[in-house]
Amino acid sequence: MGAVLRSLLACSFCVLLRAAPLLLYANRRDLRLVDATNGKENATIVVGGLEDAAAVDFVFGHGLIYWSDVSEEAIKRTEFNKTESVQNVVVSGLLSPDGLACDWLGEKLYWTDSETNRIEVSNLDGSLRKVLFWQELDQPRAIALDPSSGFMYWTDWGEVPKIERAGMDGSSRFVIINTEIYWPNGLTLDYEERKLYWADAKLNFIHKSNLDGTNRQAVVKGSLPHPFALTLFEDTLYWTDWNTHSILACNKYTGKGLREIHSNIFSPMDIHAFSQQRQPNATNPCGIDNGGCSHLCLMSPVKPFYHCACPTGVRLLENGKTCKDGATELLLLARRTDLRRISLDTPDFTDIVLQLEDIRHAIAIDYDPVEGYIYWTDDEVRAIRRSFIDGSGSQFVVTAQIAHPDGIAVDWVARNLYWTDTGTDRIEVTRLNGTMRKILISEDLEEPRAIVLDPMVGYMYWTDWGEIPKIERAALDGSDRVVLVNTSLGWPNGLALDYDEGKIYWGDAKTDKIEVMNTDGTGRQVLVEDKIPHIFGFTLLGDYVYWTDWQRRSIERVHKRSAEREIIIDQLPDLMGLKASNVHRIIGSNPCAEENGGCSHLCLYRPQGLRCACPIGFELISDMKTCIVPEAFLLFSRRADIRRISLETNNNNVAIPLTGVKEASALDFDVTDNRIYWTDISLKIYVLD
Repeated sequence: MGAVLRSLLACSFCVLLRAAPLLLYANRRDLRLVDATNGKENATIVVGGLEDAAAVDFVFGHGLIYWSDVSEEAIKRTEFNKTESVQNVVVSGLLSPDGLACDWLGEKLYWTDSETNRIEVSNLDGSLRKVLFWQELDQPRAIALDPSSGFMYWTDWGEVPKIERAGMDGSSRFVIINTEIYWPNGLTLDYEERKLYWADAKLNFIHKSNLDGTNRQAVVKGSLPHPFALTLFEDTLYWTDWNTHSILACNKYTGKGLREIHSNIFSPMDIHAFSQQRQPNATNPCGIDNGGCSHLCLMSPVKPFYHCACPTGVRLLENGKTCKDGATELLLLARRTDLRRISLDTPDFTDIVLQLEDIRHAIAIDYDPVEGYIYWTDDEVRAIRRSFIDGSGSQFVVTAQIAHPDGIAVDWVARNLYWTDTGTDRIEVTRLNGTMRKILISEDLEEPRAIVLDPMVGYMYWTDWGEIPKIERAALDGSDRVVLVNTSLGWPNGLALDYDEGKIYWGDAKTDKIEVMNTDGTGRQVLVEDKIPHIFGFTLLGDYVYWTDWQRRSIERVHKRSAEREIIIDQLPDLMGLKASNVHRIIGSNPCAEENGGCSHLCLYRPQGLRCACPIGFELISDMKTCIVPEAFLLFSRRADIRRISLETNNNNVAIPLTGVKEASALDFDVTDNRIYWTDISLKIYVLD
């Protein structure tokens, strides 16, 4: 660390006595400090070894320096006197965090992201993160705060370039500059003179105005190659320039005295006058008991000059002080390599990535409102996994004898898990922890995909997009199977039940339609048949049907009666399944809910009543409730599967869950180690299991 910085740390108020400040700037691969009076000398590296540092700011009173790294998609910080110790502040949900500003008074962090097109706020440690703006943003860049008045300012260099102002609580948004503006980059405030300064890299000028955008004046024009970031100290403006790779300065009133302060910079980005004067003290309306707020207390331009706010996706209660205990309605999303949640309680629809590892190719997702687990299938890992809604408690549920797990459905009443497998062409069931596995359907399935359950009535429904596409129904034990629809279908991918109205909805990626019918297959109608090029994930909650679209890379929803459509998420690739759910609401019941229906293992509900069932390797005895391991049985092959018949009970002819069986012929069983051996004519091998 250089002598300049060390002396500052030893005497933090000494900087106030300086005629010119230290300038803190981002240089992509490091952060540096340079003395504005002696800029020809080498700058002091504050933090080195960075990837792509873009924006920088500080909180002088706490001795903290913050910066954003565009390549790492992160915001980080360090302490003045411990610059070798770097802390992560925000590491998820960022794409291009171009702008950064610290609220030194209210102790908050604000940033812009030109890829997500959001402006967000959090505590200084990154906690209690909230999206403030997500609409009518194109390319937001620089951001500046005026905590004493409760206003924030930002530039947007998108198709409609502009400078906007809003309350730091997200209120009172207003465009203050939208003429004679093209690439507004740098932005800084003069707190004493109550002026706003900005630099335009296309029009090559620095202008100023009142804080409401009035009384606009040119400060420097025509002689700026590519100004980027801008800062101010007393009577002098300082800015970085991409073309000259330098820091320049001039008089803030007249623009005269234009001079180069520091040159030969690798890649000059954001810049700040590193001084306590740039962060003046004022009354903090949130200073006493956090303003009475349970979570965020944000500065506001109107009385009482603060506003209580909640983390993204959480509603504020009617008392205006307390946040609800998390979101009530969620949209759970599976992408190929991550899972996300989106609160439906608030209008911003911000997607939050769950902190989960080793997701290779997630496909379908479902939710258990009783225990709060998310369940999903992973085609590449060939497993079914689960975790809590915040990403904690991750577990593998089913890992053996799975080929291509696709659809998944939770029976929240009987505590069972159902899934389809397009590799084995089966529908299976287990308990929610993966035990007591049983094959329910293994015949006449080609490409089974989506599956949904109605535990209150006792039915399951699934789609099959094979050569003869269809939608089928069966009891939850696999009995009473019936085809509901097998005409005018192509690739029926998504399926959803409307429990309140007795309807079943589906989305077809080949016919590009969303249709609805009664749960008995009657009353078929088209809901949507326009601009859904490749529907995949599909779910329903309340009045809305939600779906993912592979080609549009979007999540949309449609009102099930008015057919009004709305985009929830746009331009997000690798979208797969999704599930909309009320986090705490548990609907319906059946006899399996009490003591597992008296069954020793699986309780499967049907319209005729419950049925006790046994996992593979067990047989039901005469009481029709208890499962045992039979001592005598007959094994036989039937080309694509191997089955077992009990010689002790009447409950026989059970398929054994084996993968890779093509054309089994001869087989035998080793009683010493419980292994089955068979030959396969198609594969021309012999196999043991």
